[in-house]
Amino acid sequence: MNICHVNLASGFSGGERQTLQLIKQQVSEGYQLTVVMNPKSALVDEVRKLGCNIILAKHFTAMHSKKITQNCALIHVHEGRAIYWALIQHLLYGIPYIVTRRIDNPLKNKWLSNLAYRKAAALVGLSREIVSKLEERHPSNKIFKIPSSPVSYPVDEHKVEKIHNEFRGKFIVIHAANMLKHKGFDTTVAAAKILGISNPRIAFLLLGDGPERNTLEHDARGLTNIRFMGKQSDMGSMFAAADLLIHPSYSEGLGSVILEGIVAGLPVIGSNAGGIPDIIEHEVSGLLCEPGNAKQLAQQIDQLERDKILRHNIKTGAKEKLKQFDIAYTATLYKDIYTKVMSNSL
Repeated sequence: MNICHVNLASGFSGGERQTLQLIKQQVSEGYQLTVVMNPKSALVDEVRKLGCNIILAKHFTAMHSKKITQNCALIHVHEGRAIYWALIQHLLYGIPYIVTRRIDNPLKNKWLSNLAYRKAAALVGLSREIVSKLEERHPSNKIFKIPSSPVSYPVDEHKVEKIHNEFRGKFIVIHAANMLKHKGFDTTVAAAKILGISNPRIAFLLLGDGPERNTLEHDARGLTNIRFMGKQSDMGSMFAAADLLIHPSYSEGLGSVILEGIVAGLPVIGSNAGGIPDIIEHEVSGLLCEPGNAKQLAQQIDQLERDKILRHNIKTGAKEKLKQFDIAYTATLYKDIYTKVMSNSL
C-alpha cells in the first residue's frame, strides 16, 4: 500500500515521534511511503534511515506536483499546517486525505480551516476529548478515535548510575514536557513547596525548556528539593533513573510522555484533563489529580512514595492498559480507514 505522510513541524516533539512510530511500523509491514517534511525537523534524518521517498517543504504552499502523490492511495496528515498542504494537493490532483488531530483545543472557525477539515475523507482524534471537539465543529465528517502508541528509548546505565549517585536516598519524581503554561509546571512547583516540608525524601527533576522556565525558576527560589534539568536528549536514562512520572497538565490531547513513562516501568500521576483519562484509570493504571490542585498532587506523590504495594499495583494495571496502545494494533486501525477511503466506502 502506498501512503503519503505529511508533517511540516520544524521541531521534533511528541507529535513527530508518534508520526515516526507509525511510519516505522508501516515500513515493517511492507508499505511504500512518501513523507513530506520540514527540512528543519530532526524527523527528516530519522525517516531517511527507513528508505522512504522524502519530500522537503518549508511551507504548506511549497512542493506541489502530481508526481509526488500519483502512486499514493491517500495523504495522511499529522499536524496543523500539513492539512493545508494536503488540501492543495487534493484540489489540484484529486488525491484524498485523512487528518490525525493530536491537540484538544477547540477547532478554529475560519473558512480555510473549515474547508480543509470538511474536504478530508476521514478525521482521527487521539482521544475521546479530541473526537468530541471534532464532532462539535465537523459533525458531518467521518470521525474515528485511534490513540498514539508509546515510544521506547535506549538507556545509558552509566548515566542512570550517575543520577542515582547524585540523588542517593531520594525518591525521584520527573515532570517532562515543553515548559508551556498548559503543561502544569506551576502545579508541580507548588507541590514541591508543600513536600519540601512534609517529605524531604522526594526530589523533583523538571525536564524541558520553554517560555515559562524563567517564571518557574523564580517561583522555585529557595527550594532545595527541585532541580531544573533542561531539555533532555536521553529520555531513556531519565525514565530509568526515576521513581515516578507526573504530568499535571491543564489540557492535553492524549499525553504521549505518559505512555512513554509507563513503557519504561514508571507509575504515573496525571491530571484529569483532556485525553489523559483515556490512559489513566484512577488507582488502576495510575492516579488522577484535578488540574491545578497542588495540594492533591502533593498528597498523591507522598502516598506513592510511602506505599510500595500501590506503586506495584498501578504499574501492573498500566502494563495491561498498554495493550490498547500497541503500535501493531493502532496501525491496523489506520489500515482499515485507508482501505475504506480507497474503496470509497466512507
